[in-house]
Amino acid sequence: MDSKKSSRKAKVKYFDEQFDDEKVLFIFRKHPVVMRKGLIFGLLGPLIGVIPTAIDPGLGFGFFFGGLFLGVILGLLILMPSWISWYFSLFIVTNQRFVQTIQKGFFHHSMSSIKLEQIQTIGYELSGMQETLLGFGSLKVQTFFGDLVIHDVHHPGKIQQKMQNILRSLDIIVDKELADTKTMDQDEE
Repeated sequence: MDSKKSSRKAKVKYFDEQFDDEKVLFIFRKHPVVMRKGLIFGLLGPLIGVIPTAIDPGLGFGFFFGGLFLGVILGLLILMPSWISWYFSLFIVTNQRFVQTIQKGFFHHSMSSIKLEQIQTIGYELSGMQETLLGFGSLKVQTFFGDLVIHDVHHPGKIQQKMQNILRSLDIIVDKELADTKTMDQDEE
């Protein structure tokens, strides 16, 4: 009886657009540094909350801590859209396709996917001191239809290696000669 119940169990779906026969192999997201603007403006909230007591210290500790509390709430509200955009923007590699789901703020969500067989090469780039020190960069997925560049990816070298290993395990050949030819063509220009 228990084996019948377990076989009837619904298959777990990791995202809404997942096909019934599709297995999720790898999920990654951008580096948390993409939230930096929201974090910087969010830190102004507590500062704004304590400004009245800095101007008039006679207001007392109750007013200071009340303002600090309200300032922290304000800061979290300012940070929330950046955090939502970061947390709900995912890049998913399944056994059939590469899925990109992007969330911008509260009300904008987009999804696109590429069949794994359409991927020609996968490369990455770290440029600049900030990217090198914090370990984020751009991941470039070349397809038959054009390039998909994902900026601010956490450890792009490791993600590139993992994606290439997944493609190899599925017997999908990533054309190394094509990547070398494109690099030579760009160097000649």
